[in-house]
Amino acid sequence: MDHAATLALYDRDMREGARPDSPDARVERAGSVVRQIASADGWNGVLWSGLDGMAAADVDAAIAEQIDCFTGLGHEFEWKLYAHDRPADLGRRLAAAGFTAEPEETLMIAETDTQLTAAAPPEGMRIVPVTDRAGVDLMVEANEKAFGRDGSWLRDRMLARLDIAPDETVAVVALAGDEPVSSARMELIPGTGFAGLWGGGTAPAWRGRGVYRALVAHRARIAADRGYPYLQVDASDQSRPILERLGFAALTTTTPYVHRPPALR
Repeated sequence: MDHAATLALYDRDMREGARPDSPDARVERAGSVVRQIASADGWNGVLWSGLDGMAAADVDAAIAEQIDCFTGLGHEFEWKLYAHDRPADLGRRLAAAGFTAEPEETLMIAETDTQLTAAAPPEGMRIVPVTDRAGVDLMVEANEKAFGRDGSWLRDRMLARLDIAPDETVAVVALAGDEPVSSARMELIPGTGFAGLWGGGTAPAWRGRGVYRALVAHRARIAADRGYPYLQVDASDQSRPILERLGFAALTTTTPYVHRPPALR
């Protein structure tokens, strides 16, 4: 993989040329900024900015414009800042404007064909597609076991996507007998070469047995069949080593800078 070329393609297709990620969202190009506006429960934020070479006062004005936009809607929002974004002091300027930096993630990408292995789940486990409410309930149960938090948000998101964009959503759950112990999803973005892997998580008792690998390979086969050459993950510090062992390359880091309106602080 040509890392620089792949990162440039990602910036062009997934950020500057972004498409809404949910039925209730829209993408706007406001001057030098590309932003998504959704409902209060959806993802609101800045996906890309072309601020390189601008005067410092103009950069600060562009930041203030986004704050005014989202605050006027009453929305918390995120400025998704990548390590290669410019100007180099953009993170400092966001912090000075009232944003809070959250934990850094790593943008990791693999070519789909490198993941087309015969990886199978452990004996006694099977991977099944999620296509209806009953499947979503199993997926949410597995997610709650894996991450130890309420999965209502995932239920709402999956039901909406399966209703509005079923061809762009792939969700799976791994069952040990009839017990859901792992789940994951993949979002396919038409007109791009990238399939995004999200939400992979396994119940503690089943970790270290190849379940995660099997779910990646399963989704890679589907992505390849649908003509997507790349798999993309925003990886935490915990998942990055696993993905590196699977052949994913770390192309850059991304830091969510979050701004909350006064009423939500």
